[in-house]
This record gives sequence, C-alpha cells and structure tokens, in this order.
Amino acid sequence: MTASQITTWSAEAGNASKCDRSRFRVVVDVGHTVQAPGALSARSVPEYDFNLRLGQQIHQRLIADGFTGTVLLVTEGEARPSLFKRVATANELPADLLLSIHHDSVPDWFLEDWEFEGTPSHFSDRFSGYSLFVSGNNPDYDASLLFAKLLGKQLKGRGLQYARQYREAFMGKYQHELVDADLGIYRYDPLIVLKEAKMPSVLLEAGSIINRDEELQMNSRKRRDLITASVKDAVRAFCDVGSGG
Repeated sequence: MTASQITTWSAEAGNASKCDRSRFRVVVDVGHTVQAPGALSARSVPEYDFNLRLGQQIHQRLIADGFTGTVLLVTEGEARPSLFKRVATANELPADLLLSIHHDSVPDWFLEDWEFEGTPSHFSDRFSGYSLFVSGNNPDYDASLLFAKLLGKQLKGRGLQYARQYREAFMGKYQHELVDADLGIYRYDPLIVLKEAKMPSVLLEAGSIINRDEELQMNSRKRRDLITASVKDAVRAFCDVGSGG
C-alpha cells in the first residue's frame, strides 16, 4: 500500500463520506485490566490508567463523529485470561475494526533508579515515541496493515515520531520486524489480541510512559487530543475505503 494511495483515500474521505458511519463498528480495546495493570510509569502510575483515559476520549470522539456503534472494551481479570476474554467479546459483537490502546515501557535491563516525590521508582529516558503493531496471523492482515498505515500517516502528519528500538537486536525477544520504516509499523504475529480477532486489528503503543519527559506529554490533554484526532481521521478513511472508496 503506497503513500500516494493513502493520501488519495484520505483526501476523498475529507470530501465526502462514502460509508455509513452509524453501521461501522469500531472496538476500542483498553489494554490491560485493574487486576493486571501493565507497566508502571516513571512516576509509578499504572499503564491501565493511561490506556483507559485515552480509550475513553477516542470512544467519545468517534461517537461524536457519527461512529455511533463504537464500543469501549474494558475487561477484568488476570493478564492472559483477559486477553482471550476481550477478543471473544469483540468477535461476538461483531466489529469492523479493533484498535487496542496501550502505552509503552522498556525491558527491565534498561531501567534506572530514581525517586519521585520521595518514593523510589524506575525510568528509562533512552527511548520515546509511538508504535503500531499488526499480526500476520490475523485473518485480515492486509486490512489491518492498511489501517495501521492510515493511522501512522495521521500521527506522523501531526508531528509525532515513532519508536525505533523494536527493530534492533539489543531488544532480544522484544525485537520485531519493521514493516513500514516511514510510519513505524511492526509485525507481532503471536500477539493474542491481534491474531485471534476475526476483524482487522491494530495495537497502538501511544507513547512511552517510562520516559520521564514523554510521560508528562502523555499525561497532557494536548497529546491525547493529537492522538484522538489521528485515530478519528484514520477510521474515517478506513471506513470509506472499505465502502468502495
């Protein structure tokens, strides 16, 4: 899928909506759970809190934009069972697109010690940026990759940079194939939430919360607004393309 094709589709979407937004169902999956909250930020805030807040804002924005069937998927339970539970819920709806919201950290060997407000914590300022992940095992990989490209183009167009460390050998088991070096899209084939979904699915790592500066940015309304607008415009374009645009 070329950049010129994406640009053309985006322009067409801006001129006139070709899809029935009210019938196009997006599942906004809030990554992790209260019981398994994911990574801790540099200031010891659970990743789940960031995911929920951004997911809620994206959900509200899509509904306001006419995607009234959008579902905010919030699950409970321990990590692995909750993954299968959220995918099963999405598959039963059914849905046209699943976007899983996460915030990034680093492998333990990159962590450094510091104190925030008198409490010991950990940080790593080495890496920053968003990442997009797709699975080659998803039954609609091409459409998943297309949406990832549409979203990556929107994020890049708003001045955001992607995290480049996942392509490096020093990431060990966390190294992934970079399938789009311009937009920051990686393949993560065995990821349950992507491979088990019956609809196009993309995981967004919205930014690094273990990076002290980027954590503050991710905690700001300005950054959430940028990401939310990017998702909204990408969903618009994806919906139009799927409707014959």
